[in-house]
Amino acid sequence: MQNLKGLSEKELEELVIKGEVKMPDLVDNGICPTCFNREHNDCLYGDNTDKILYEDEDIECFLVGNPRAKGHTVISSKKHYKDMMDISDDLCNKVFVFAKKMMNILKEVYGSESVYLCTMCDGPMNHFHIQLIPRYDFEKRGSKNFVKERQEYVYDENKVKRIKEMI
Repeated sequence: MQNLKGLSEKELEELVIKGEVKMPDLVDNGICPTCFNREHNDCLYGDNTDKILYEDEDIECFLVGNPRAKGHTVISSKKHYKDMMDISDDLCNKVFVFAKKMMNILKEVYGSESVYLCTMCDGPMNHFHIQLIPRYDFEKRGSKNFVKERQEYVYDENKVKRIKEMI
């Protein structure tokens, strides 16, 4: 574990930009990578503006930059919460009702057989989020879909536009 104590926010940001500090280093030092990325101009994960499908004052929804399947989507709280046990009932309701809507949209737009919902906020520092992972008819059913090899993200303007219109 790389000890990041004593570094200024600017020094830490510069190390992230250089690739000398990575997500696990932040987590191991009690720093939420999602919040750090948001507060430091997307220096950790990069700009995902082209992947944003929806956002409001409480949540954001975006396509994953290294998806496990086409249409792999994340819904995340904007405010930091470690996991689902920490969010209010109102936010929980909002996230899961929105997730249900997104699952139906993703199934239609991507032509998947089903869409799995997963939340695995685990470890010393997390940021509450859920993942929606489409499963296609040529894939086996089951939990192995949550750990499929990641793919390269391919931007599809028509699909993004269609999803936004359906939301």
